[in-house]
Amino acid sequence: MNRGAITLVLLACTACLAGLGCKAPGKPLHAEVNRPDDVLDFPTLYNQNCAACHGKDGRGGATLPLANPVYLAVAGTDNIQRITAAGVTGTSMPPFAKTQGGSLGDRQISALTKGIIDTWGHVGAGQLIPYAASAHGDPANGKAAYTTFCARCHGANGTGLNGKDKVWTDSIVDPAYLALVSDQFLRSTIIAGLPDQDMPDWRSDLPAPGARAMTDQEINDTVAWITSHRVAAPGQPYPQHP
Repeated sequence: MNRGAITLVLLACTACLAGLGCKAPGKPLHAEVNRPDDVLDFPTLYNQNCAACHGKDGRGGATLPLANPVYLAVAGTDNIQRITAAGVTGTSMPPFAKTQGGSLGDRQISALTKGIIDTWGHVGAGQLIPYAASAHGDPANGKAAYTTFCARCHGANGTGLNGKDKVWTDSIVDPAYLALVSDQFLRSTIIAGLPDQDMPDWRSDLPAPGARAMTDQEINDTVAWITSHRVAAPGQPYPQHP
């Protein structure tokens, strides 16, 4: 075969491969691939960024369940979006917004917030307590409020119950625990409860006659009493008594 014939054959092969388009050997079947910034699907964003701590279905995780309409109603869209974007300093809640050092764009933060509210915040919560404290709490008054509303499940001193009346709870005054949570976390937990752990919200489910909801100030005081157990060096070995 002379040089001219070889050239014609090569040109013909090139044209054939060009006609195959995406089916050409080694060429991706899909030329367009979504970039991470383009992912706006709520289940995908939630599973990749939130489920590890808040639970696969918004409950059963290591921290506050998001599948709690009372919490979402009290916190509101603006707070949920702010916390998602900026995180909570001094706790295990990291910032997710790129502007705060995270990996998500503004549209993704908005998609996450909207998905959380739309998926789990559709049940009305009635009259609400403010999300953030508007006044300082008093630890002494907080001890009294704690005894009235919390001790039956968390123990007289907040150290938990081990099977008493079939109730099992851990210590909420352990310094290592208190080092990991913020005052707002404790307030949010008291207000919204933990439905997946049978903990009632601030309106309480006490069966005694005359049972009532906690006031905003009683919540402030209870948080102040709990946080009065924080120490400067949490996580150190407990002192050994002779």
